[in-house]
Amino acid sequence: MKTDFIFDILKNRHNQLIELVAKCSEDQRNLVPQGFKNNIHWHIGHVLTVTEFHVFGLSEFEQYKKLPSTYQDFFAYGTKPGDWQEEPPTWDFLIDQLRNQPDEIRELLEDKLDVPVKENFLNAETFGELIVSTVLHVTDHIGFVSAMLKTLK
Repeated sequence: MKTDFIFDILKNRHNQLIELVAKCSEDQRNLVPQGFKNNIHWHIGHVLTVTEFHVFGLSEFEQYKKLPSTYQDFFAYGTKPGDWQEEPPTWDFLIDQLRNQPDEIRELLEDKLDVPVKENFLNAETFGELIVSTVLHVTDHIGFVSAMLKTLK
């Protein structure tokens, strides 16, 4: 796979999510529409957190993780806003982190796409494959957020 393709598609999907959530009014950000278990604020933090987990937590490069461990309590798989015991990071802060994340990943891994990673539940064998898996994950959440926005209208 071409390096530019991998990193460009990661950045493109992050930007697509950012553009989509910009359509969410401030008073709708923390609403959980009927039929869903999370709000759009959660989806932003979840994509950010799981992207880092997929790329660095499932590899031998956990030292590159930048997000506070509290993000796991708010946004990891299986979490939901109804269980939050304190205020999560703000919407704008998460958006800024989401905007910067693809470039930060590229800076760290641009020459490491073919580097093998430890065995993981995604069955990815290299950093490139971990990044592809997270692009697919982001795409799923673009779909969820799109459906939520339609429901919230």
